[in-house]
Amino acid sequence: MPSSDPDEYAAAIRNTKAEVTVTGRGRFTAEITRIDLHRLWMQRFSDDLPRVGHSAATSGRVIISFRTKPGPSLLWGGAEMQLTNIVRHGERESTFQRSSGSASWGAMSLPAEDAVTIGETLGGCDLRPPRDATLITRPPYAMARLQRLHAVTGQLAEDAPDIIAHREAARGLEQALIEAMVDCLSNGEVRGDRSAQRHHSAIMRRFRRAVEENSDQPLYIPELCATVGVPDRTLRVCCQKQLGMSPKRYLLLRRMHLARQALRDGNPGTTSVTEIATQYGFWQFGRFAGEYRSLFGEAPSATLHRPRWQ
Repeated sequence: MPSSDPDEYAAAIRNTKAEVTVTGRGRFTAEITRIDLHRLWMQRFSDDLPRVGHSAATSGRVIISFRTKPGPSLLWGGAEMQLTNIVRHGERESTFQRSSGSASWGAMSLPAEDAVTIGETLGGCDLRPPRDATLITRPPYAMARLQRLHAVTGQLAEDAPDIIAHREAARGLEQALIEAMVDCLSNGEVRGDRSAQRHHSAIMRRFRRAVEENSDQPLYIPELCATVGVPDRTLRVCCQKQLGMSPKRYLLLRRMHLARQALRDGNPGTTSVTEIATQYGFWQFGRFAGEYRSLFGEAPSATLHRPRWQ
């Protein structure tokens, strides 16, 4: 499922409420492959520009994610994801993911009840989702097996969907993937200072909640710090670690994306660029137009007048 629109890309991600804010200039392109193998759901992702993503996982399934190819920096909750890392997603997760360039990664999920039983049976481990997202490290050979099986299944879904649709073949693939998944989750080494990570994650959850509750108006840093309940310096440190930029820069880019969405969905006969720019807190129209063109590769008026399906 290829996409050139960050909002459509985010909406297609399964098991989560996602938002993608592109932070690099250029034409965005992305692709998602989704495969269902009875109990096991798989997704494969690729996107080509630096961006910040936010995800809030839905309940009911045990979810993991991992890199499928090497590439530029990819961080989850401020921690660098290597090819030997797996993210175990939290039960009520609200997390930022940041890339510095082209990124390829995958995800797998099982119903929570099935995962608990399988973990006890196959690995003697507890596969209940943790409270917060956890990054674990596994030996290269274990991760390579999981990544290889994930890639083969994705390729079959693209090139030979009849095999995936065949009940017995699908069950065989599912069992091999589940065994590789359990092997990677058994006795994984947890990375980083968990107490500091939990503290920063809690701050960023409050930051995200404040942003969502005021999505249609500009936010100012002193008010935001008061809402989040931390000093300016602490918020800057957390945002720099997890978003790769200051909170002010992130808020500006997010408002740019919201303005683009409004322009894309607007009716040229009844909507103006000026009206949408002011709605999202941009009062210097020449500067808005220049930043918009630099970020999205076209003038705001071109977005407004382009047919929605293009």
